[in-house]
Amino acid sequence: MKSISKILMVITVLLSAVNSFAQIKNAKTESVKIYGNCEMCKTTIEKAGNVKNVATVEWNKDTKMAILNYDDKKTSQDEILKRIALAGYDSEKFLAPDDVYAKLSGCCQYNRELKPVAKVEVASMDMKAEHGNHNPKQMATTQNVPQLKTVFDNYFSLKDALVKTDAGTSSAKASELVKAIKAVEMTKLSNEEHTVWMKVMKDLTANAEKIAVAKDVTKQREIFALLANNMYELAKVSKQETPVYYQHCPMYNNGKGANWLSKEEAIKNPYYGSKMLTCGSVQETINNK
Repeated sequence: MKSISKILMVITVLLSAVNSFAQIKNAKTESVKIYGNCEMCKTTIEKAGNVKNVATVEWNKDTKMAILNYDDKKTSQDEILKRIALAGYDSEKFLAPDDVYAKLSGCCQYNRELKPVAKVEVASMDMKAEHGNHNPKQMATTQNVPQLKTVFDNYFSLKDALVKTDAGTSSAKASELVKAIKAVEMTKLSNEEHTVWMKVMKDLTANAEKIAVAKDVTKQREIFALLANNMYELAKVSKQETPVYYQHCPMYNNGKGANWLSKEEAIKNPYYGSKMLTCGSVQETINNK
């Protein structure tokens, strides 16, 4: 009787899974590793990843492998793994914020194999031991380059192109920004940067891509206003070599206004260019060193 009951249970689970998959259109199936320990982890991981008629997640606590089945017209692997990370579980693409992981039950606090270990002391010892063979200033510069520096550099180049009302250069700089965004190694971000990056990355990428394909500078400026908000959130938590100025144009968008970031305190308006070059004011000076 027990054997029959087990067989019936397995059949029920399989039929449920098949039914769930059948309801998802444009279904795409992938396997990914997600770290966790127990049945409670399984419940949390699957609940975080599942979206009715859009995505299902089946996670195995023994292999740590998850089967993702999703409608690739409505979501993506990144979006699913991002939700799971925000629930406290690491994958190779997204790490859970430390404060969320810390709130997991004791039995759920898995070994964080992907979490980078601080190597400041080791680097310091190596520098002293090999002082005769290396330039300490050069090594320090290499080690301390912020992960998001290239993203900000390309953003500022895009802003400068809009100031000049140069649609072609704006498009090219936006394409470079997209590449910089995709090149970011999230495991090397600070905890604060990682949390904000996970929040803004999708919109940041989408808006940069839209500017890259737009031919009209008016359209580019509309999208830039949205992109600038995401960049401001990143600027608040990331280290900057020099102060960054959060500036505001009160005239843009029929008087609703729009903001942007600049490396210069002097106003050079990216929404109007030479027509109203100095229209605006500094709202905040961000100085995170």
